[in-house]
Amino acid sequence: MTAYLLADHLLNFMAPAAFVALGVLLLTRLFSRYFRSKRPLVTGLWAQAAIVFIVNLALLVAGLVYFGSDGKMASYALLVVGAASCQWVLLRGWKG
Repeated sequence: MTAYLLADHLLNFMAPAAFVALGVLLLTRLFSRYFRSKRPLVTGLWAQAAIVFIVNLALLVAGLVYFGSDGKMASYALLVVGAASCQWVLLRGWKG
């Protein structure tokens, strides 16, 4: 496998994690007036994006290890639930 193909495979593996992280952040900003926390754990947008992206990558790797192949719908469902849960924790959603 050439370096180009390896980079292509890695970027395609990480793309869903990045898009879901950005989607969760944008939806959080859109609905923030309804679910506002007084003191979130992380206030910076880039810090939230990085944390959610890293959690998403970890969940995708866990799905790859568990199922033995990439692209299973259960992995993507876990990705969405994990990203939303991570954002909820970062914004201290339980404090309302």
